[in-house]
Amino acid sequence: MVLEVVLAMLGAVFLLNAASCAWAQCKPVFGAQNIAALKQQAVHGNAAAQCSLGVMYDDGKGMPQDDAQAALWYRKAAEQGYPQAQYHLGLLYNVGQGVPKDDVEAALWYNKAAEQGEADAQTLLGMLYDTGSGVPQDRTQALAWCRKADDQGNGSARDCLYMLYTGEMDRGETADYPEAVAWFRKTANQGYDLAQDVLGNLYYDGQGVPQDYTQAALWWRKAAEQGDARAQDSFGDLYYHGQGVPQDYARAALWYRKSAEQGNAKAQFVLGALYHGGVGVPKDDAEAYFWFDLAAAAKDNSVAKEAAKVRDAIAFILAPADLSSAQERARKWSEEHQAKP
Repeated sequence: MVLEVVLAMLGAVFLLNAASCAWAQCKPVFGAQNIAALKQQAVHGNAAAQCSLGVMYDDGKGMPQDDAQAALWYRKAAEQGYPQAQYHLGLLYNVGQGVPKDDVEAALWYNKAAEQGEADAQTLLGMLYDTGSGVPQDRTQALAWCRKADDQGNGSARDCLYMLYTGEMDRGETADYPEAVAWFRKTANQGYDLAQDVLGNLYYDGQGVPQDYTQAALWWRKAAEQGDARAQDSFGDLYYHGQGVPQDYARAALWYRKSAEQGNAKAQFVLGALYHGGVGVPKDDAEAYFWFDLAAAAKDNSVAKEAAKVRDAIAFILAPADLSSAQERARKWSEEHQAKP
């Protein structure tokens, strides 16, 4: 089994999460009297007031939304060395909001804030180093900054490190496995399901740790019980093959179903196969058709093509009413799940 980690967390997600911290950092105020006092303090050079005013213009709460004004007030506070304003000004440059998009300027202001311990700035600076945006590409620097933020309990930093470590593993670079395993173990013990899933993969494949199916089962179970679809599928595999747990087709089917119900195409395919063969579940070709039909719509072409072949073969042996019912059920399921955010 290969390490299959979907790196779907894009930079925009980090920027969105980071921006949500604005209110806690710069303390905006509401009410005409309070706003008037805040403006007066900002005009007289109070950096905290300037940053708060920037947040209010940025979010359009208490003030008309105005990106240019937000940038203006953030800059005034940032030039006085106020770390939260430096971070916010970097964020505006990063996304091109109120100022021209400029990753060099973004990195400059993130760095100033990061040096003062601003965790969100440390995370985003790490991301710039990872991609080489505005700074030379440097994975060592990326890891160093994201680790600093993670040590402060920054949630975005945790996701950043997850991406950095799993990305390296997917490219087959093994030099950092001991370091990666240590981080995944730490965060897995804190209940982070993505880390638990990866740790299960590492033990299953024997990457950075001795191969140990029992340990793989332990960590996949933890992630699966938290609802991680990949871990549920992998845990089902262990029960199916009797690796690290007693072989139990019924339990395998149970975990495949949990994963399949979350849209995991591979689990949908296997669950369809179990129903078609009557393995761990009662033989039911209508049910098998339903799951194969869902898997056939997967973005994974290899899974989709195989699922479509088996689905179409089963269609020939189903009674017309059963076929129609299974098709309608699959259609409704797809509509309902596509409508979910």
